[in-house]
Amino acid sequence: MDNDLETLSRDQLIEEAKKLRNGIRQHRDSTLHALCWHHPALWGLLPEKSDPLPVVPDWPQFLQGCIKYRQSLDEQAPGAPRTKESYPE
Repeated sequence: MDNDLETLSRDQLIEEAKKLRNGIRQHRDSTLHALCWHHPALWGLLPEKSDPLPVVPDWPQFLQGCIKYRQSLDEQAPGAPRTKESYPE
């Protein structure tokens, strides 16, 4: 799947690494409600072009997942700043 890397020059590999790092940083630096969004731009950094449709849970199961995710943030990042900012309309 990654055979294309073997044909790239050193400079091209460095450019590819920088591009991937930038995409990872943008995703890492997501905050507030952006943490919950579908991120096709991140997957668009891959050479294979694919934009698969996600399997979307029904509302009750989706909200359960949101709650679990938020609980995991309490466990994994207990010192992270908190906000009461609502999602912008």
